[in-house]
Amino acid sequence: MATTGAAEPLNLLEGLIARARRLGADAADAVLLKSSALDAGCRLGEPEELTRAESRDLGLRVFVGARQANVSTTDLSESALAPLAERAIAMARAVPEDPYAGLADPARLARDWPSLDLADAGEPGPDDLMERALAAEDAARAVAGVSNSEGAGAGWGRSEAMLVTSDGFAGGYASSRYSVSAAALAGEGTAMERDYWWSSAVHEADLEDPAAVGRRAGERAVRRLGARKAQSGQVPVLYDPRVAGGLLSHLAGAISGPSISRGTSFLKDALETAVFAPGITVVDDPHRTRGLRSRPFDGEGVATERRAIVADGVLQTWLLDSRSARQLGLASTGHATRGTGGPPSPTCSNLWLEPGVDSAEALIGGVESGLYVTELIGMGVNQVTGDYSRGAAGFWIEKGEIAYPVSEVTVAGSLKEMFRQLTPASDLVFRYGVDSPTVRIDGMTVAGR
Repeated sequence: MATTGAAEPLNLLEGLIARARRLGADAADAVLLKSSALDAGCRLGEPEELTRAESRDLGLRVFVGARQANVSTTDLSESALAPLAERAIAMARAVPEDPYAGLADPARLARDWPSLDLADAGEPGPDDLMERALAAEDAARAVAGVSNSEGAGAGWGRSEAMLVTSDGFAGGYASSRYSVSAAALAGEGTAMERDYWWSSAVHEADLEDPAAVGRRAGERAVRRLGARKAQSGQVPVLYDPRVAGGLLSHLAGAISGPSISRGTSFLKDALETAVFAPGITVVDDPHRTRGLRSRPFDGEGVATERRAIVADGVLQTWLLDSRSARQLGLASTGHATRGTGGPPSPTCSNLWLEPGVDSAEALIGGVESGLYVTELIGMGVNQVTGDYSRGAAGFWIEKGEIAYPVSEVTVAGSLKEMFRQLTPASDLVFRYGVDSPTVRIDGMTVAGR
C-alpha cells in the first residue's frame, strides 16, 4: 500500500481509534488534514497583500451500535486528544440511531493505488509570487482600452490528507496547487466593463504564463465595451467553456446520493434512461494525472475509479458515499469526501463533458440569431424541479457571427430540456476540474429589452 507523509501522524490516528475502541466504540475512523498556503496580491503596480496560512485539523468519528458522532480539534497535544474519544462516545450514545450509518464495506477499501503526481516538490517564495502577480497585472494594464485594474494575485498551497479506519485502512496523500489571476476594467464612467482570467495547476510547470493570464483578462474586458441588452425571445444559447462547466455541476448535484435518497432531485427517476442526446458522454476520473480534483481513494478509504457518468446520452450511475448507497440498496461508488467536522458526503472528482465533432466557430456559424454567454450571475437553479434562470452577459450572434456585446439579460429554461438539447463543440481544455467544451443549447428563453 502506498502512503505519503510521515508515519507519526498515522500512528497518532491509529492510537486515537484504539482508544475509542477500548472505551466502547464498535467502529471508528479518524482523519488528519494539514495545509499551508501563501498568497500575494497587487494593484496598480504596487504590492497590496501578502498572506500565509497554516492549519492542522483532526476529526474523529465513532459508532456505537447504529449511532454515530463526530468531534474535531486543531489542538493535537496529548492533553487535548486524551478526552476526545470519550467525548465522541458520549455524544454518540445521546443521538438517535441511524440504520444507514457505518464505515465503508471492507471489501471496497483501497488496498493500493496509483501514483497521480499530485504534489510538486517546490515551494515559491513571497517575492516569486508577487513577481507573478505584478507581471499579470502589467500585461492586463498594457492592453489598449484597459483603464483600470482590480488587481492581480498569485498563490501556492500544499495539503496533506491522512485517513485511518478501525477496519484496517490507513493511507494518506499530498497535493499542491499554484494559481495566478488578474481582473481588468475597460472604458470610462458608467460605460466601464470588467472581466478576468486565471490559471490553476497542480504543478508549477503547468501554470499558464502570468503575462498571458493578464493579457487575456484585459482583452476580455475591452471586448465587452459597448454592451447593451439583447432582444427577448427563444433562441439558441451557447456557453463559453468558462461557464459551461456549471451545467455539469448542476448534473453532479442532481445525481448525488443524498438528493436521490430524499427524492429531492429532478433526476430522481432518471437512472439508466436517456438524459442527454445520443453520443453525449460525461466522464468522472479521480485518477487523472496531475488533475485538479484527483484522489487515489475517497474520504472513506474506498477505491476510486474512472467512470462514464453518462454514456451515449444515458445516465449510468449516481454519485454515492457509503451511507447514501445503503439507503438506495447499492454500493458506494467511491465519491465520498470528508472534512473533520462531520460525516462524509459524495461529490465528483475530475468531471468533464467529452468534446463533440464541430468546432465552436461552426456551432456559432449555424446560429441565425442567438446568445453567446461568457458570464453568469446569481444562483437561480432549482435542483428539485430543474428550473433554470440565471443573469448573463456575453455577445449577441447574428447570421453566424459575433455581432456585439450584451449585458443585463436573463437566460432561462429547464435543465432536463437543456441537457437533451445540448451539443458540445470540439474545444475541450482541462482547466478547472469540472470542464466542458463550448456547448450550444437550442430553444432557451432570453429576456432582455
